[in-house]
Amino acid sequence: MGESGQQKIRNICILAHVDHGKTTLADHLIASCGGGILHPKLAGRLRFMDFLDEEQRRAITMKSSSIALQYKGYSVNLIDSPGHMDFCSEVSTAARLSDGALVLVDAVEGVHIQTHAVLRQAWVEKLTPCLVLNKIDRLITELKLSPMEAYNRLQRIVHEVNGIVSVYKSEKYLSDVDSLLSGTGSVGDQEFVEDDEEDTFQPQKGNVAFVCALDGWGFGISQFAEFYASKLGASPTALLKGLWGPRYYNTKKMMIVGKKGMEGTGKDLQPMFVQFVLKPLWQVYQGALDPDGDKGMLEKVVKTFNLSIPPRDLQNKDPKVVLQSVMSRWLPLSDSILSMVVNCMPDPISAQSIRISRLLPKRELALDDSSDNSDVVAAAEHVRKCIETCDSNIEAPCVAFVSKMFAVPYKMLPQRDPNGEALSNQHLGEVGFGESAECFLAFARVFSGVLRAGQKIFVLSALYDPLKGESMQKHLQEAELQSLYLMMGQGLKPVYSASAGNIVAIQGLGQHILKSATLSSTRNCWPFSSLMFQVAPTLRVAIEPSDPSDMGALIRGLKLLNRADPFVEVTVSSRGEQVLAAAGEVHLERCVKDLKERFAKVSLEVSPPLVSYKETIDGDGAAFLDSSKASVSSGAEWVEKTTPNGRCTVRVQVVKLPVSLTKVLEESSDILGDIIEGKSGKRNGSFNKHDDCDPVVVLRKRIADCIESELESASHIDKERAEKCREMWFRFLQRMWSLGPRQVGPNILLVPDSGAGDSITSSRDQTGILLRGPCNVSQRLGFLDSSDLENDEKQPKIEESGIESLYMEAEGLKNSIVSGFQLATAMGPLCDEPMWGLAFLVEPYIFPDNSESNHLSDQYGIFSGQVMTAVKEACRAAVLQNKPRLVEAMYFCELNTPTEYLGPMYAVLARRRARVLKEEMQESSALFIVHAYVPVAESFGFADELRRWTSGASSALLVLSHWEMLPQDPFFVPKTEEEIEEYGDGSSIPPNMARKLMNAVRRRKGLPVEEKVVQHATKQRTLARKV
Repeated sequence: MGESGQQKIRNICILAHVDHGKTTLADHLIASCGGGILHPKLAGRLRFMDFLDEEQRRAITMKSSSIALQYKGYSVNLIDSPGHMDFCSEVSTAARLSDGALVLVDAVEGVHIQTHAVLRQAWVEKLTPCLVLNKIDRLITELKLSPMEAYNRLQRIVHEVNGIVSVYKSEKYLSDVDSLLSGTGSVGDQEFVEDDEEDTFQPQKGNVAFVCALDGWGFGISQFAEFYASKLGASPTALLKGLWGPRYYNTKKMMIVGKKGMEGTGKDLQPMFVQFVLKPLWQVYQGALDPDGDKGMLEKVVKTFNLSIPPRDLQNKDPKVVLQSVMSRWLPLSDSILSMVVNCMPDPISAQSIRISRLLPKRELALDDSSDNSDVVAAAEHVRKCIETCDSNIEAPCVAFVSKMFAVPYKMLPQRDPNGEALSNQHLGEVGFGESAECFLAFARVFSGVLRAGQKIFVLSALYDPLKGESMQKHLQEAELQSLYLMMGQGLKPVYSASAGNIVAIQGLGQHILKSATLSSTRNCWPFSSLMFQVAPTLRVAIEPSDPSDMGALIRGLKLLNRADPFVEVTVSSRGEQVLAAAGEVHLERCVKDLKERFAKVSLEVSPPLVSYKETIDGDGAAFLDSSKASVSSGAEWVEKTTPNGRCTVRVQVVKLPVSLTKVLEESSDILGDIIEGKSGKRNGSFNKHDDCDPVVVLRKRIADCIESELESASHIDKERAEKCREMWFRFLQRMWSLGPRQVGPNILLVPDSGAGDSITSSRDQTGILLRGPCNVSQRLGFLDSSDLENDEKQPKIEESGIESLYMEAEGLKNSIVSGFQLATAMGPLCDEPMWGLAFLVEPYIFPDNSESNHLSDQYGIFSGQVMTAVKEACRAAVLQNKPRLVEAMYFCELNTPTEYLGPMYAVLARRRARVLKEEMQESSALFIVHAYVPVAESFGFADELRRWTSGASSALLVLSHWEMLPQDPFFVPKTEEEIEEYGDGSSIPPNMARKLMNAVRRRKGLPVEEKVVQHATKQRTLARKV
């Protein structure tokens, strides 16, 4: 296929909130341009792209699927995606393979939380969006709005969507400016956003459509501009500008004017969009549906536009059928949408030049790397250039990206090749499991060259680096492509080859790809950046077979499920349980159903959800400002632990970090991992709004901003003290030794301050030295300059040979200190959950080995292990001493409820420990929109209970929001007079919520639980009365 052929390709996806009409819209596009695979009368009701039984039963889309359409010589690859938050990973897979996005918004419900999410996804993947306002008919039939009221509502929705996109634009602009000001980027490196003052979605630009997907009609204002141009004698261009916004038609002057030009013409002024577009629509609907309406309106429309409608449809007794027949022929939906797609969305050549910085970001190479591997670098740059230009020549390197693997029953595969010959090798090369009749296909797009069936190709993982050669063999596999298919919804059409710009399904990669990967015909290719997911799989359950002998089948089924679902995570817990992690309840139910019926085919037992918690201490970030002034001599705040052989004493102090700083460290874990490992390039899997900036500079600035905001919020301190606090914070940031757990967590290990003494004398009159570690994290993040590094590297003067050997031994124990810190932060003292937002100041003192006890040194084990254990125990004891608290995950919940069901809805929220944020009535409707925070632990069964108590009238959407500390003390005992008066002496206090949650986790993990087993140790009494 040449360049002219590629210009006739459009790759688009449909993105929207759940139930806003994506699959219904796709039905009408398929019925019109799908080659006759769907009858127009079934469009909107069959839901062709929802071919799974579970999708039809629940009436929601659960996976992204593609279909190829033909429209006026253009090939349109349409990908339908889910709108439910549980399946947001499928949105990511669809967006990566597309160049443009149709963003649907319900004209009645307006912008919802998932609308924000899909707009963000389109912005991150650099897609060209078009806005589709769906369900316009409900404004007429349900809300009974006047044309002017409907215009105001539509205008507000367009303005709101533009506002969301403008926020993303301003973020990009500000990050580019920050990068320039910090000196890390040149003007040529920045991609400044064009036309920042101009709205993204403007009906006059042609990228906004107004549709009713269920009835199959829709329009852009260009259609009405062309129609009225001949009637009014005006140019279509002038009418196009006037048909949206505050533009009016002066009938006396026969001119399009602003509001001032209409002075003196009357009070009831109507914009041209209302007068020439909405009013005729309202008249047609009212004439067809109202009992006393003007029935001649339909006939007038039919005659004016010369519509060919079968007489049987016009004579139907159901007015809705008649109206649908007229509207779908007057304003056909497929023409409106696909003409907008062809005119407003880019072809693959234009799109890949825009998206290349997201798909394949430039790598910053060290000078020695680029000089030693100049041939490899040149070849990789040539491949990147071919991807940028979408080179479809046969000689060009072939590069494709697989966004997900999906399972198809073998019986669904085509039995004949494109020439009609029978296929006999479809089972060869697919090393599946004998009892499973599933074949795995790769959902892929070709970005460069030509992909052919039977071709040998390299499969590159996200960690592959072409400059490292032999050491990268584990991230590089060679595979042979068996068959290529053009996806037609559930059906598959075999093809011999696919050129750059096309979307295909590939057979033969089932044993080489787990979730996603890059395919390349050459080794000298960088892998594509990994997909960005909006949430993480938080709902975890343990799964075991009902019959223990089926354990092997379950493990094989879990492996198949892990490959078939791009978002599911399968792990083995420390207790040996098979743990399945899903995005939410609906996602989990589908995974369990697939395991039972498709992959494992055994009966399963599913445990209650395993909820994750974190552990922290009470207080706020400002407490650190006071506690950090404490001297070493104030032993009340320090916890001491000594190793069994008495050679090491560890002193630990713990303080709480500000919540904002904790969140930054938690969100930036992927970037921190690369920075601490010393990688200069950006991590493929990390998603950061500052894509084109140096990640070290961006992260350092975010940390500094957290400190500034913390100081600004602390209104009780004066300017002088605030300045001292600021200096203290930055000294604190210069002493970061390690992060934990797993080297990238939200907890910090601090190096002892230089003011602390370098030696200490024990009770046995032994002199010990202070083990002071390197400020590795501070150095990597750029908080230390060269002078600080020189001071840090200075060693104390060594005079005695014994002390010299002690310093050498201390150097070897630094890793043990860090390992003990990692173990402590990975398992807190309350219930072995990770710690969250804590800073540990650890001062380990090493004493010389006593010659008298040399023979006893071995009985306590290796000295490094003793130090590790002492650090771990000291950190855990320090947390217990400083008012420990549990931290639980919170969902953001958006509820839609009619007025009469507000009471039952609030009762359900109260039982679930929810915190209501706001409640507002939706304009022009009887629905209330309620925003609340619901704990993850209380969310299971929430949607079912809400539907049961509100008779199905309320709906809720849950999105993981943040972590929040429980204020209750799990070890609460009444101490003050007021507490004793309220709760008694403590013997009869029921456990508070924090204690209940802590005990539940400890019981699940097999840890000891302090609770009364016998409540009333009295003789059992029965109803029988024995005399």
